[in-house]
Amino acid sequence: MIKDNKLNWSLNVISRIIVGLVFLFSSFVKGVDPLGTSYKITEYMTTWSFFGMSFEGFVPLATPLSVLLVVLEFTVGTMLIFGSFRRLTAWTLLLMMIFFTGSTLYDALTNEVTDCGCFGDAIKLTNWQTFGKNVVLMILAIWIFITMNIRRKKRTEHDVLVLIFSVVIMTIFAIFNINNEPCIDFRAWKMGNQMMEMDEGLEVQSFVTYRNTTTGETEEFLSSELVNKMSDPEWEKNWEWESSRVVDPHEIKADGFSMLDMDMEDHAHELIGSPDYLLIVTIHHLDKVDEKGIRAIQQTFEMANENGVQMVLLSSALPEDVQAFLYDNKLDEMEFYFADATAIETMARSNPAFVLMKEGKVMGKWHHRHVRDLLDYQF
Repeated sequence: MIKDNKLNWSLNVISRIIVGLVFLFSSFVKGVDPLGTSYKITEYMTTWSFFGMSFEGFVPLATPLSVLLVVLEFTVGTMLIFGSFRRLTAWTLLLMMIFFTGSTLYDALTNEVTDCGCFGDAIKLTNWQTFGKNVVLMILAIWIFITMNIRRKKRTEHDVLVLIFSVVIMTIFAIFNINNEPCIDFRAWKMGNQMMEMDEGLEVQSFVTYRNTTTGETEEFLSSELVNKMSDPEWEKNWEWESSRVVDPHEIKADGFSMLDMDMEDHAHELIGSPDYLLIVTIHHLDKVDEKGIRAIQQTFEMANENGVQMVLLSSALPEDVQAFLYDNKLDEMEFYFADATAIETMARSNPAFVLMKEGKVMGKWHHRHVRDLLDYQF
């Protein structure tokens, strides 16, 4: 039996504040981008299976589950900090942490999903780091659970208000970000980001990593620095090559990004690095473009032609499907390129979306619902 004294009460409050703040931060960075969270849930559904049972049939529920998750995390975090419905909150927290800790341990052991997405795109943790974080939270959650009755007061009206406020606020916030590009962009293609360096004076650098055969320590060197190192017989005897890497400053700063033509030639560098405006309409799922999205593309293509702006379509669909889509919607004069669906989803969440580039820089990004703002852009 836990004694109802000042120390235990203080530890309960501190634990609730720490866990509550973590939950609030986690829910906020996921609520900023619920579609990104739904992609992560989809990854779990298509990767995990238990006793031969697959979860792929639940993929259509990924977005509602994403909203439910961020609302639940935000609500639990808020109620922890305000001490609302302490028994209900303690039980909910404990069950959530059992699930989170167990799932992240499985991830750490199998590495089937390399990033749990617990902090969205804001902070990336390894699976073992995530598991370690959850172990700490689990310890605090257990303490909160076993001390939930210490100095517990009945404040029904206050607690109900906190509960309603939390659910309503985060639900509205999440739905808003689903229907718009995320209000805070943690991804590579954030507006204002320089996606590739344009300075021609920058040179490709080659790095080599060597390991000391005596101490086991590793050290990375510029290839040009090795000339003097390797002229020393003693150094060469104690160090052996381990790995190498090449850094091209003109590479596009987005993993796996390409813009392939019908012949599978990549035009990403010349297009993204163009000194003129380039307007990219991104479609990661061609079959999910609605009438409003089609009208937005048509209006934007007309505007681009009038202003002499190059506009291209970037899609993950099959070439014949893209051609049929453009022809059916009187857009057959538009250039089109191909990229991986994940790379396009990382670029922009809306389907379709519009990304304006110039000299390797993201000048603007628009959800198709806000095409009017793009049409009013001063080129």
